[in-house]
Amino acid sequence: MMCAVTFSPRGRLYYADPGPYSPKVGDKVLIPTDAGPEVAECMWAPQWVSDDIGGLPVLAGMAQTADIERYATSRRRRAQARVAAKRLIREHELPMKVVGVDHIWAENMFTIYFTADHRVDFRGLVRDLARTLAARIDLRQLSARDSARIQGGIGSCGRDLCCATFLTDFEPVSIRMAKDQDLPLNPMKISGACGRLMCCLRYEHPLYEQFKAKVPAVGARVSTPDGDGRVVSHDIPRDQVMVRLDAGGGRCACSRASVCGSRKEYEAAHPGPGTAPEVADALAGQQPGAAESMDDGSSDNGRDAAEPAYPMVPSPTAPPLVTPDPAVARPATAAAESATSAAPAATAPAAPPPDNARTRRRLRRQASRDTDTSHPAPEASPPGQHT
Repeated sequence: MMCAVTFSPRGRLYYADPGPYSPKVGDKVLIPTDAGPEVAECMWAPQWVSDDIGGLPVLAGMAQTADIERYATSRRRRAQARVAAKRLIREHELPMKVVGVDHIWAENMFTIYFTADHRVDFRGLVRDLARTLAARIDLRQLSARDSARIQGGIGSCGRDLCCATFLTDFEPVSIRMAKDQDLPLNPMKISGACGRLMCCLRYEHPLYEQFKAKVPAVGARVSTPDGDGRVVSHDIPRDQVMVRLDAGGGRCACSRASVCGSRKEYEAAHPGPGTAPEVADALAGQQPGAAESMDDGSSDNGRDAAEPAYPMVPSPTAPPLVTPDPAVARPATAAAESATSAAPAATAPAAPPPDNARTRRRLRRQASRDTDTSHPAPEASPPGQHT
């Protein structure tokens, strides 16, 4: 059995084991705390739960008339302490703001929560408060998030603040989460009542990370049931990808499963310049000439991957780096000289390359290299010879 209670109206719920008691919604019950039993209001009637609820506090009993009167007196004293604290803060001219007051009846102690931009020297304030309230005083400075938790309020969604109802710990929230969810980076729209980034930005962030890690990125080419196209946007709440089709330029919404499976088949059938080396090697064994087409396409980024690759023109034999010495590198016999001179004539002429821009540029570069090698620069005469 488990029930839920609260210490203040519209405050946080605390779960407890009802034990032998059966309180109804609105009944006053006693909850054990470090400072003794405190009066709380039952918000959920006891009910059976399937989960393990070990470790929950057990109700100390139903609140009696004396307990309810003590609770009402404690509320009046908390109100008096708030008024006195605000008045003394103005008199001491301290830059601080009171956001909550707590009273422990058994120890006759007040805990005053405040916010401030910097550290505040409140030693004089504590002495005046203790003299005015005739009780022990404990001042605690809170952060902006803790201040919103204690005061409560309504968020931009129209519901009670998460920190004031069910959040127990504040997890770190960054502006990157708002960017990943395509939210406007307007501080007025992504900030909560505390002035910090809304805690709810973290709720759906793992879903966005998983979606973007599994679907094609914006700008990637995919194959859909309606035809090939390019990804233009993601619709993460609907688990869909928006694709602009090549045929007609229309747009279609495809599910994540259909686009991801078709993309792999498309990349295998049409390898482009961005294909990984290991994928290119695998495709080269299945499709003849695939590796050559990828190598040729990698040097021409302006050509589409689906366009047929141009044939490569064989380059001429490179000239020697060092001019041979005529006295040393001379043919041994006349037969060798005749064979050497007849070798170029016996070579069959190469097939004319196709007439296109890339081939013409390659032929011009080849002609310029041949001209440079056919008229070498004058060099010094070999030793023993005179010009």
